[in-house]
Amino acid sequence: MLRRIERLLVDLSIAAVLGLCALITANVLLRALFNAGIPDSTVLVAELMVAAVVLPLAATTTARAHIAVELVANRLPPRVGDALIVLGSVFGLIALAPLIWAGWREATGVIEKGSFFYGELQLPKWPGRVIFLIGMVICWVRLALMVVTDIRTLRAGGRLADQHPEEAA
Repeated sequence: MLRRIERLLVDLSIAAVLGLCALITANVLLRALFNAGIPDSTVLVAELMVAAVVLPLAATTTARAHIAVELVANRLPPRVGDALIVLGSVFGLIALAPLIWAGWREATGVIEKGSFFYGELQLPKWPGRVIFLIGMVICWVRLALMVVTDIRTLRAGGRLADQHPEEAA
């Protein structure tokens, strides 16, 4: 089930990137050819960027495709490297917790107040805040499941480096 949600979020982030491309291209053409532009394009770009960056985080986590420093880790004994992977995941859980809390407060605050961006379209603020919160929560859930799976693997005498991301899920 989580894998399907991750796939949906990746697809939505792809749609956001395509939307960004179309929006920016249209805005540039309108400005160059007709000295006009799309109203509130900067707000739309900012909101689409949130979706493009945050929504695929859980899938990136599943694939263990985050930026990593392997110069030192590859020279350590295998068990130490595996322990560092788990430690990094636990640290990620701790680091995401305040972001989720802040995202929750921000999302509920803009929904309760009915906040909107000042501009021609007066776009509501809540969609970007909710998208951020959803992306962070799904990433946290995936990371928590990976920590549990990784610890079980290590206790059983396995190696994390031997696992494929699909098997770890």
